[in-house]
Amino acid sequence: MKKLSLVVAASAAFLFTQCKESSKNTASNNESVKIVHQLDTVSVVKNPQRMVVLDYSALENLDYIGAKVVGIPKSGLPSHLKKYGDDPSVTDLGNLVEVNIEKINELHPDVIIMGGRLRDSYAQMSKIAPTVLVEWDTKNPMGALNKNLDNLGALFNKKEEYTKGYKDLVEKGNKIRSKAEKADKKALIVLHNKGRMSAYGSGSRFGMIHDVLGVKEAATGLGVHLHGTSVSSEFVMDKNPDILFVIDRSDAIGDKALNKEEFENKLIKNTNAYKNGKIVYLNSSVWYLSGNGIESVNMMMDEVEKALD
Repeated sequence: MKKLSLVVAASAAFLFTQCKESSKNTASNNESVKIVHQLDTVSVVKNPQRMVVLDYSALENLDYIGAKVVGIPKSGLPSHLKKYGDDPSVTDLGNLVEVNIEKINELHPDVIIMGGRLRDSYAQMSKIAPTVLVEWDTKNPMGALNKNLDNLGALFNKKEEYTKGYKDLVEKGNKIRSKAEKADKKALIVLHNKGRMSAYGSGSRFGMIHDVLGVKEAATGLGVHLHGTSVSSEFVMDKNPDILFVIDRSDAIGDKALNKEEFENKLIKNTNAYKNGKIVYLNSSVWYLSGNGIESVNMMMDEVEKALD
């Protein structure tokens, strides 16, 4: 009888301890972080377990700390994020501009992280779960990246890891900027889309080349709006860039890729860029689709640095 009493007492003590631990864990899971973004201020549970991520830069930044996601748009997924496309436990939600709202709702997410391409769907998303709009600022891309990393750092208690990742990028950018100043080469950035061409300069969506990395502009006064300034081969020849950076939107979204032989016509062949082998076809899916994540910014910086050699 005495032995039985001891067993009961031990069991009770064990259960009491387990209940305390369970209560502690529940309290921890109920902690939340307040995130301020361009559309709203939302409270998001700390260490969310069910994340829907509708922006590839955010997916990169979550991958950086090994966080798990339950759903992403798999159509157009850049090759460096291919493992998420191959993972059957991650639900395919469509593409970056058109997602399946019903599937998102069925996933019962703790948080939805979305990019600017889905901005008009914010009200609909926020009815499903707390929704965070990724920061994007063409005039200050590194500042926007830093804010996004700060938010994730607070959400996952990973401030130290993200601070290091950001600091490494800043140091790398400064190194390339110094190299660009010494090289003293002027560059033009163009986007190809279904046979048409637009140019982008300082303060634009691809302006990091000039504003962060210090590469001089071959043409000034270009529009900073999303679609750039429509230009022709004559314009490129007239501006005569030392480096011509080419981003192929058609290829990035799965349309017919740019024909390089057609692009490098007689007018383009008159530029210093062509003559010196400095027509640089950038990784279009990175520049056009992922853009402002830790990994993509690293890759973008590498491409620009190589062009300066």
